[in-house]
Amino acid sequence: MKKKKRFPNAKGQFATTRQDKGAGLIIVILVMAFLLTIGLVLLTVTGTGPQVAGNIRLQQQAFNAAEAGFDSSWTAIEDSFENEAWSNFDGHYLKEPPGIDLPTSGYYFRKLTNQELLDLLDSDGDGTPDVANVIFFEQPYISRGGSLDSRFTYTTFLIDDEAVGVTPDPNDVLLVCIGVVSWGGRLTTSRLEIVLAIQLPGTT
Repeated sequence: MKKKKRFPNAKGQFATTRQDKGAGLIIVILVMAFLLTIGLVLLTVTGTGPQVAGNIRLQQQAFNAAEAGFDSSWTAIEDSFENEAWSNFDGHYLKEPPGIDLPTSGYYFRKLTNQELLDLLDSDGDGTPDVANVIFFEQPYISRGGSLDSRFTYTTFLIDDEAVGVTPDPNDVLLVCIGVVSWGGRLTTSRLEIVLAIQLPGTT
Protein backbone atom coordinates (compact mmCIF):
# COMPACT_ATOMS: atom_id res chain seq x y z
CA MET A 1 0.00 0.00 0.00
CA LYS A 2 1.43 3.36 -0.99
CA LYS A 3 1.96 6.02 1.60
CA LYS A 4 0.26 9.31 1.01
CA LYS A 5 2.73 12.01 0.26
CA ARG A 6 2.28 15.33 2.03
CA PHE A 7 2.64 18.44 -0.02
CA PRO A 8 3.31 21.93 1.27
CA ASN A 9 0.47 24.43 1.24
CA ALA A 10 0.51 27.75 -0.52
CA LYS A 11 2.75 29.22 2.17
CA GLY A 12 5.30 26.43 1.84
CA GLN A 13 4.28 24.71 5.12
CA PHE A 14 3.14 21.14 5.61
CA ALA A 15 -0.38 20.63 6.90
CA THR A 16 -0.61 19.53 10.55
CA THR A 17 -2.50 16.33 11.20
CA ARG A 18 -4.74 15.69 14.23
CA GLN A 19 -2.20 13.16 15.52
CA ASP A 20 0.53 15.82 15.55
CA LYS A 21 -1.74 18.22 17.45
CA GLY A 22 -2.54 15.54 20.08
CA ALA A 23 1.15 14.77 20.71
CA GLY A 24 1.92 18.46 21.22
CA LEU A 25 -0.92 18.81 23.70
CA ILE A 26 0.35 15.84 25.74
CA ILE A 27 3.85 17.32 25.85
CA VAL A 28 2.49 20.67 27.04
CA ILE A 29 0.44 18.93 29.77
CA LEU A 30 3.49 16.94 30.95
CA VAL A 31 5.67 20.06 31.08
CA MET A 32 3.01 21.97 33.01
CA ALA A 33 2.58 19.09 35.47
CA PHE A 34 6.36 18.96 36.02
CA LEU A 35 6.56 22.71 36.63
CA LEU A 36 3.60 22.55 39.02
CA THR A 37 5.29 19.76 41.00
CA ILE A 38 8.54 21.73 41.25
CA GLY A 39 6.58 24.79 42.39
CA LEU A 40 4.78 22.85 45.12
CA VAL A 41 8.07 21.36 46.36
CA LEU A 42 9.66 24.82 46.54
CA LEU A 43 6.67 26.22 48.42
CA THR A 44 6.84 23.34 50.93
CA VAL A 45 10.59 23.73 51.50
CA THR A 46 10.44 27.51 51.93
CA GLY A 47 7.41 27.18 54.23
CA THR A 48 8.84 24.51 56.57
CA GLY A 49 12.41 25.85 56.69
CA PRO A 50 11.71 28.66 59.20
CA GLN A 51 9.53 26.33 61.28
CA VAL A 52 12.34 23.76 61.55
CA ALA A 53 14.83 26.51 62.44
CA GLY A 54 12.43 27.78 65.12
CA ASN A 55 12.07 24.29 66.63
CA ILE A 56 15.84 23.85 66.76
CA ARG A 57 16.23 27.25 68.43
CA LEU A 58 13.61 26.43 71.08
CA GLN A 59 15.20 23.04 71.76
CA GLN A 60 18.59 24.70 72.23
CA GLN A 61 17.07 27.26 74.60
CA ALA A 62 15.46 24.45 76.63
CA PHE A 63 18.83 22.69 76.82
CA ASN A 64 20.42 25.96 77.99
CA ALA A 65 17.73 26.20 80.68
CA ALA A 66 18.57 22.66 81.87
CA GLU A 67 22.26 23.61 82.00
CA ALA A 68 21.41 26.73 84.01
CA GLY A 69 19.55 24.43 86.42
CA PHE A 70 22.63 22.26 86.77
CA ASP A 71 24.87 25.25 87.49
CA SER A 72 22.52 26.63 90.15
CA SER A 73 21.99 23.20 91.76
CA TRP A 74 25.71 22.47 91.81
CA THR A 75 26.33 25.77 93.62
CA ALA A 76 23.51 25.10 96.11
CA ILE A 77 24.74 21.55 96.82
CA GLU A 78 28.34 22.71 97.27
CA ASP A 79 27.16 25.37 99.72
CA SER A 80 25.20 22.75 101.70
CA PHE A 81 28.34 20.61 102.09
CA GLU A 82 30.59 23.58 102.89
CA ASN A 83 28.14 24.79 105.55
CA GLU A 84 27.96 21.20 106.90
CA ALA A 85 24.21 21.18 106.44
CA TRP A 86 24.77 18.00 104.38
CA SER A 87 27.26 15.24 105.11
CA ASN A 88 26.05 13.04 102.23
CA PHE A 89 23.02 12.74 99.93
CA ASP A 90 20.94 10.55 102.24
CA GLY A 91 17.60 12.17 103.05
CA HIS A 92 17.80 14.60 100.14
CA TYR A 93 16.45 12.33 97.40
CA LEU A 94 13.11 12.88 95.71
CA LYS A 95 10.85 10.09 97.03
CA GLU A 96 7.40 11.29 95.99
CA PRO A 97 5.27 10.21 94.34
CA PRO A 98 6.12 6.71 95.65
CA GLY A 99 8.02 4.74 93.01
CA ILE A 100 9.61 7.75 91.29
CA ASP A 101 13.02 6.11 91.78
CA LEU A 102 11.96 2.49 91.13
CA PRO A 103 12.35 1.15 87.55
CA THR A 104 9.47 -1.30 88.12
CA SER A 105 7.03 1.47 89.02
CA GLY A 106 4.71 3.25 86.61
CA TYR A 107 5.85 6.50 88.24
CA TYR A 108 9.54 5.84 87.53
CA PHE A 109 10.97 9.16 86.39
CA ARG A 110 12.52 7.75 83.21
CA LYS A 111 9.14 6.39 82.10
CA LEU A 112 7.59 9.86 82.30
CA THR A 113 7.87 12.80 79.94
CA ASN A 114 9.24 16.06 81.27
CA GLN A 115 5.75 17.57 81.31
CA GLU A 116 4.37 14.55 83.23
CA LEU A 117 7.16 14.91 85.79
CA LEU A 118 6.44 18.59 86.30
CA ASP A 119 2.71 17.88 86.67
CA LEU A 120 3.44 15.22 89.31
CA LEU A 121 5.62 17.59 91.31
CA ASP A 122 2.92 20.28 91.25
CA SER A 123 -0.32 18.33 91.08
CA ASP A 124 -2.53 21.30 91.98
CA GLY A 125 -0.86 23.60 89.46
CA ASP A 126 -0.25 26.49 91.85
CA GLY A 127 3.38 26.97 90.80
CA THR A 128 4.94 25.46 93.94
CA PRO A 129 5.97 21.80 94.37
CA ASP A 130 3.68 19.55 96.41
CA VAL A 131 6.53 17.16 97.31
CA ALA A 132 9.65 17.45 99.42
CA ASN A 133 13.29 17.61 98.32
CA VAL A 134 12.89 19.55 95.07
CA ILE A 135 15.96 21.76 94.80
CA PHE A 136 14.46 24.24 92.30
CA PHE A 137 11.00 24.28 90.76
CA GLU A 138 10.17 26.27 87.62
CA GLN A 139 12.90 28.72 88.54
CA PRO A 140 13.27 31.58 86.02
CA TYR A 141 16.85 32.64 85.38
CA ILE A 142 16.83 35.24 82.58
CA SER A 143 16.39 38.88 83.59
CA ARG A 144 14.44 41.12 81.20
CA GLY A 145 13.49 44.69 82.01
CA GLY A 146 14.46 44.34 85.65
CA SER A 147 12.42 41.18 86.31
CA LEU A 148 12.86 37.47 85.68
CA ASP A 149 11.37 36.07 82.47
CA SER A 150 8.97 33.25 83.41
CA ARG A 151 9.11 31.82 79.87
CA PHE A 152 12.54 30.30 80.61
CA THR A 153 12.69 28.06 83.70
CA TYR A 154 14.39 25.01 85.19
CA THR A 155 13.43 22.35 87.74
CA THR A 156 15.98 20.17 89.53
CA PHE A 157 15.94 17.31 92.03
CA LEU A 158 18.03 14.35 93.21
CA ILE A 159 17.24 10.70 92.51
CA ASP A 160 18.66 7.75 94.46
CA ASP A 161 20.41 5.73 91.75
CA GLU A 162 20.59 2.70 94.07
CA ALA A 163 16.96 2.68 95.11
CA VAL A 164 16.48 -0.98 94.21
CA GLY A 165 18.62 -4.07 93.77
CA VAL A 166 21.93 -2.41 94.75
CA THR A 167 23.58 -1.72 98.08
CA PRO A 168 22.61 1.85 99.03
CA ASP A 169 25.43 4.38 98.70
CA PRO A 170 24.64 7.83 100.14
CA ASN A 171 27.84 9.23 98.61
CA ASP A 172 26.56 9.37 95.05
CA VAL A 173 23.34 10.55 93.47
CA LEU A 174 21.66 11.38 90.17
CA LEU A 175 20.93 15.07 89.60
CA VAL A 176 17.99 15.59 87.21
CA CYS A 177 17.61 18.99 85.54
CA ILE A 178 14.58 19.84 83.38
CA GLY A 179 14.76 22.99 81.26
CA VAL A 180 11.53 24.52 79.96
CA VAL A 181 10.84 27.19 77.34
CA SER A 182 7.26 28.42 76.99
CA TRP A 183 6.87 30.37 73.75
CA GLY A 184 3.73 31.24 71.81
CA GLY A 185 1.59 28.69 73.63
CA ARG A 186 4.13 25.94 72.95
CA LEU A 187 6.16 24.15 75.63
CA THR A 188 9.64 22.87 74.75
CA THR A 189 11.61 20.87 77.33
CA SER A 190 15.03 19.29 77.73
CA ARG A 191 16.39 16.98 80.43
CA LEU A 192 19.89 16.44 81.81
CA GLU A 193 20.86 13.58 84.15
CA ILE A 194 24.23 13.94 85.87
CA VAL A 195 25.81 11.57 88.38
CA LEU A 196 27.31 13.38 91.37
CA ALA A 197 29.67 11.71 93.83
CA ILE A 198 31.37 12.82 97.04
CA GLN A 199 35.14 12.52 96.88
CA LEU A 200 36.07 10.62 100.02
CA PRO A 201 39.45 11.08 101.72
CA GLY A 202 42.09 8.84 100.19
CA THR A 203 40.27 8.52 96.85
CA THR A 204 41.08 10.18 93.56
